[in-house]
Amino acid sequence: MTTTMTPMLETYPQPTIIDRAMLATALDAITSCAETCTACADACLGEEMVERLVRCARLDLDCADICTATARVLTRQTGFDVNLVRAQLEACAVACRVCADECTKHAAMHQHCRICAESCRRCEQACRDMLSALR
Repeated sequence: MTTTMTPMLETYPQPTIIDRAMLATALDAITSCAETCTACADACLGEEMVERLVRCARLDLDCADICTATARVLTRQTGFDVNLVRAQLEACAVACRVCADECTKHAAMHQHCRICAESCRRCEQACRDMLSALR
């Protein structure tokens, strides 16, 4: 599968620690999740009963920040530190799981939460797949 990162990763002069196709797929899932979580948080703030969505918006923003940091760490392949990357992927997977669980609580009433939960689940799985590949 060609992703937006595939052509860039193909330009790396050295072999990457992680399979390039898997890395590209994970990066796309992670960056998409960051964007979706940010949009969901904003949508939560626009809802009439915003006080019921404070935790959801907070977790959306936390997840978006962790996903952004994870994507940045994964993109840098030169001098790759496996222990640091494992810790970051684990943090990202946990943030995605927690955010997805919260968004799922609101998914029947708010479509943005349903979409966000789905994106978080895909991102969590991508992080778990990467973690398995690093073991």
